[in-house]
Amino acid sequence: MSSHEHHGMKPLDGLAPYCSRSNYSEHQREDRFGRMFGDLPPAYTRPDILQEIGRDNGPMDGGNKNSPTKTVPVGMVFFGQFIDHDITLDASTSFSSVISDAGEVSNVRTPTLDLDCIYGLGPEAQPYLFSQEAPFNGVKLLTGDDNRLDNGDLVQGKYADHDLLRSPNMRAVIGDPRNDENRILSQMQLAIIRFHNHVADTLYHDSKNNPDEETLEGHDLYEEARKQTTWHYQWAVVNDFLTAMCGTPVVERILGCGRQFYCASTPFIPVEFSVAAYRFGHSMIPMSLQTRKGTGKLELFGEFLGRGFDRVSHARAVVDWHELFETSEGRTVEKTQTLDTKLAGDLLKLPFVEAGGEASLATRNLLRGNAFLLPGGEKVAKAIGVDQSDIDTVIGKVAEIHPGLGSDGIPLWLYLLAEAEVIGRAESNGTFTKGEALGPVGATIVAEVMIGILELDDRSFLGANRNWAPREEWDDIGKIMTITNPTLPAV
Repeated sequence: MSSHEHHGMKPLDGLAPYCSRSNYSEHQREDRFGRMFGDLPPAYTRPDILQEIGRDNGPMDGGNKNSPTKTVPVGMVFFGQFIDHDITLDASTSFSSVISDAGEVSNVRTPTLDLDCIYGLGPEAQPYLFSQEAPFNGVKLLTGDDNRLDNGDLVQGKYADHDLLRSPNMRAVIGDPRNDENRILSQMQLAIIRFHNHVADTLYHDSKNNPDEETLEGHDLYEEARKQTTWHYQWAVVNDFLTAMCGTPVVERILGCGRQFYCASTPFIPVEFSVAAYRFGHSMIPMSLQTRKGTGKLELFGEFLGRGFDRVSHARAVVDWHELFETSEGRTVEKTQTLDTKLAGDLLKLPFVEAGGEASLATRNLLRGNAFLLPGGEKVAKAIGVDQSDIDTVIGKVAEIHPGLGSDGIPLWLYLLAEAEVIGRAESNGTFTKGEALGPVGATIVAEVMIGILELDDRSFLGANRNWAPREEWDDIGKIMTITNPTLPAV
């Protein structure tokens, strides 16, 4: 067995374009969740064991976790949350529901990376999201900087030019209200809105200054600016986010050889992805981080970063993206926490919980896996061809967490965290880095779903023009986030 085969997949032979099982899930609907491994039986773990595993001061409690990765910038975990809000929203199920038919669970978001959280329903259906000033009426998106009185004063206060557009009750006027739930996320929403506006500016002036072209204006300018913004974002998802979280070899294998397990004629979100695999970031979230150069760290759930659904009221709440992503400025960027079976202690005693609700994020995830009838992690690993020796290594790690977890029916989310801890991310030199990001099973699920929803979307760059490449000045997430960074307020 070669080093490239160890910790990985058995060779995939004779794959058809895009996917080797092209007729799988042919009746799947875009507005419903579904299953990726529908032929595997569901696992079950007693809820008292799950509550024991996930409780405050339990075996998954990492306390003041401080074990950074070597390569993953801290901004990536928040970018992952932004991506999640772009493709999924389950507003109908609870921990107590048994979800036997995932195809009956509504997904309120479109399961495509189309930035509908930015554009909403577009300028015709939601004109209040867009500027009405020539020559960009119906093209540029509004921000807090546009919310001014007749005398020019900022309606939302002195930091409104670093904020989203807000209504009189200070709720953000955006395509998805969840993107205002914490300050990092709302500043990311603002940065991508600014990027769209910058793209619109660039396209308009490029066409206006080219005597061989008609000037792009109105609807045509909006559509081209939206396409270019969305494709650059999608490019960053594949080439920055997925390579960081799943490993470059996994991404290149799927793009080069096709998908083997996420197979459908219509894009959809599998529950193995939404309920288990894509919750990996909960282990990587730091509880404090530096968002401005030369200042101390801020608590994630503290006054400046944790306060959502309200205006920016302090300079410390304005994020400098050069501090969270690697950019041309070459700053030393803080990294995410390692991906393992530990979560920061604060995540096991969340402060914003309804009376009688579950305060532990770990317990929530585990109970949800039971409710959605997810298959056991070791069963999924066998189905995708992981070596038994590697499965046994993961099983051994899980057994350390709780004696009630045997070799059968391991909760999928927990299996993937343990796999990341003891095997880790595939590297281009054939090695694996423990704790750096997802292992073979988690990486396969996440990368196949992300690439799959792009390939099944005839509006995406992978579905419409596979020879497309980004403009050099916008070709990674650091540039997208920082290219329009205004002068930051003094702190």
